[in-house]
Amino acid sequence: MGEVRKLQKKLRQIENLEIKISLSPEERFKISRKAELRSRLAELQLQLSGLQQTLGSVGDGKKEKMKRQVQEDAPEALPSQPLPASKILRGEDESKARATPAPAGRQRETGGGAKRGRLEQGTQPAKVSDQCTEVSGDCPPNLDNQRQEEAEFAALQLSWEKAKFRLRRLEGHNDIITCVVAVDNLVVSGSRDTTVKVWHVPTATEQKNLGGHTGGVTCLSAPPPEFCKKLARSLSLSDKERFILSGSADCYVKIWALSIGQCVKSIYTFNAVTALCFVPEGAGFIITGSDGGKVQAWSWHTFDNCQSINAHQEAVTSIQSQGPLVFSCSAEGGVSVWENQCSDRDPLRLLHHWSGQVTGCGEGPGGRLTLSPRGDRVFLAHGRAWLKILHWGTGTMSRLTNHSSITGVTDCVHQRGGVLIGSCYDLANGESSLNLFSLPRCRYLASLTWPDAPRILCFAAWSTGSGDHRWVTGGRDLIVWEQLPSSGKQRGDVAAKRDSRLESCSLESEGDTDEDEDTDDYEGEDDEDKDGRSDGAGDAGSGTWLRCVLQ
Repeated sequence: MGEVRKLQKKLRQIENLEIKISLSPEERFKISRKAELRSRLAELQLQLSGLQQTLGSVGDGKKEKMKRQVQEDAPEALPSQPLPASKILRGEDESKARATPAPAGRQRETGGGAKRGRLEQGTQPAKVSDQCTEVSGDCPPNLDNQRQEEAEFAALQLSWEKAKFRLRRLEGHNDIITCVVAVDNLVVSGSRDTTVKVWHVPTATEQKNLGGHTGGVTCLSAPPPEFCKKLARSLSLSDKERFILSGSADCYVKIWALSIGQCVKSIYTFNAVTALCFVPEGAGFIITGSDGGKVQAWSWHTFDNCQSINAHQEAVTSIQSQGPLVFSCSAEGGVSVWENQCSDRDPLRLLHHWSGQVTGCGEGPGGRLTLSPRGDRVFLAHGRAWLKILHWGTGTMSRLTNHSSITGVTDCVHQRGGVLIGSCYDLANGESSLNLFSLPRCRYLASLTWPDAPRILCFAAWSTGSGDHRWVTGGRDLIVWEQLPSSGKQRGDVAAKRDSRLESCSLESEGDTDEDEDTDDYEGEDDEDKDGRSDGAGDAGSGTWLRCVLQ
């Protein structure tokens, strides 16, 4: 088992090295050994699997012999052995969740949780609970509602099992695509090659090449049309003009007018920008995060700095808004929840902060954490084989299995139309997939993959006029996914499949799964990594994607 863990860690380091901008000869040599290490890991896993099956068969025989002996010695009925208290509580919670429909008011993505008051910053351990907060346990079970819910889930599951997608690769970037966003029939992508590109989806052609950053582009955001209209009028542009925000390691946030392909405003932030989002509340705000952990707010009306907060200890890796709420997370695993008070000065008020000790996302491989908020929960992807779920009002943690093996890596998480989508990449064999779960109960639906699928680092989704799905994924490749009708599949199209290994997976409390947290770590020093580098995180000048320091 020790050699397996060592090989897993080496492969994780190699995968992180591969997405660096520049490589030393020693690093190139390590990458050249990837196939050899994967082959050895597969051989060891096969041996361990055979050993476990043998032990399982022996164990089953012993259990059956003991069972017959007990029946002969004591033919009367024996009292069943009591379950542990944690399992009883877990079973009760799951029973309530299955029997009770989710209240409609809880399913809406509103900021009502912001009024709960301020908690102390989260240094206390997370409470153990695996109950979905959208599901109330106060109501008595309702068989009709339960049947309706199961019927709806079965219909959704069947629709996804029949789903097919046609994939089109958009070629033009010459480095890793770090961020994507969809605007109408356009896809906008940002890359470590310092460019922002605009693509016309129906024709799969590059429409604009927006060059102006001098550092890698790390993040993008699209303001809603009503805020674009206000800015367009102030610039004497058409009311139909759409704008895109881009952040870069060159310390600039740039605002681009898509129709004319020009930068209409540059904001210098004094820090490498690693995350941003637009908050459509009040007059509108741009919220940025930096490589040093700073969160800043900028006025959409004046573009002046409204607030600067040293919010996190390490690089801010993701910022998302939900109504008046803003969620930020960082490389050390901390998550902060802010309320936008729509004031000209200091608009962000801290509601909660949960440290990496609470979220369990600290010290992860590469230190990259991304988030997606929904109601009073935040879904977290942090480079492991599962998704973490933070109930941000209480600090309660749970997790959802996103890969059947501990060698799986979850890079990004997204939700669209009641479906939770998690990307997954297997370090051991290089396979990549998208796993789909129904919301709010996070029940597994299906998976999408194809041979030689690249690692997916960013994701965006929107719907066509007919209600079909359109997605765009970025990483090594920029790919548009277009849902097809039930007929007309061609060679190369991707069909959804069910992974039997994920079918039994469900939402779990953190307390029941702590033993798996560090399964890919090992004691001792790697003889090939004595120079102190790990996971491909070298100096800032090397431009590692994992720390969002793109020079």
